[in-house]
Amino acid sequence: MSEEFSYSERDLKKGFDFKALNELVPEKRLLPSLAEFANELGLSPNFEQVLGLHPDFSHLKHSESLEEHYIVSMFVDIKGSTNLFKKYEPQTVWGITNTIQRAAIHTCLIFGGYVHRLQGDGLFVYFGGKGISTSSAVNKALQFSSVFTYFVKEDLKKLFDEKGIEKIDTRIGIDLGYDRDVVWGMAGIGEISEVTTCSLHTSLASKMQGSATSNGIVVGYNILKESPNLTEYYTTVCARTRKENDRYIFRIPEEGFNYTQYDFAWEKFLKKQDFIATDMFGNLQLKNKTVVIPNRAISNLAPIAVKSKPYFNF
Repeated sequence: MSEEFSYSERDLKKGFDFKALNELVPEKRLLPSLAEFANELGLSPNFEQVLGLHPDFSHLKHSESLEEHYIVSMFVDIKGSTNLFKKYEPQTVWGITNTIQRAAIHTCLIFGGYVHRLQGDGLFVYFGGKGISTSSAVNKALQFSSVFTYFVKEDLKKLFDEKGIEKIDTRIGIDLGYDRDVVWGMAGIGEISEVTTCSLHTSLASKMQGSATSNGIVVGYNILKESPNLTEYYTTVCARTRKENDRYIFRIPEEGFNYTQYDFAWEKFLKKQDFIATDMFGNLQLKNKTVVIPNRAISNLAPIAVKSKPYFNF
């Protein structure tokens, strides 16, 4: 026996306009506080970026050529997004996921990342390229993932709370493939194609986000290797789960290859960044290069309108 009922009968609509929610994060305009943040870091986001076409490898489009070049791959996932359909109408789910995706894109552009693909409820992002060192790409990826996760945990939570939406979390997986590990080329045919990577470490980044906790970040050994000064922020995933099988994300026993995955303590890392300070209560603050403006805590950066959320406090 089957039973059918509509969303209205289940009373799942939370009483807000999804279009209004979507407008809180504009498409091609940085929100005031994020623009200020970018200015203080001396960074200029490129809104002309083309999805699925890293500029350093765009010449491979419509080509049979392949190139080997390192890249940092990152997958950002909205945890439990499928279950949102149990509680909300499709338009509401769309508003939630699109708000998070736009927030991630804005933050990614600030830190020089390349949005490669929007995957339903998440994103696939690259960091690095020609003329950028692996260590610099790794650091930018860690900065982006830490800042964005903070937004989700603090700012977006407040925004969604105001709209009657229950807690939304993200999970992030990051890994680095060296030149010998990564092949760039055009996948597909004609315009049904993209310039992308074929690499174990791209695949592992996706797999590692599944190992992360709510609002957690998991990275591969190569990330740790390229950031030797950050070892205090890495702990093996098995230390958290208490399951030794979780130590390695990938193994080739016959070759003795065991690749370790690590939880990344992003909150501790964020507090140590040059552009961040903490007040006497441990709250995060944005440093100003030239003048000190009172009341610049991340939780209260500036008295700007609601439309500036979720970046009003950064």
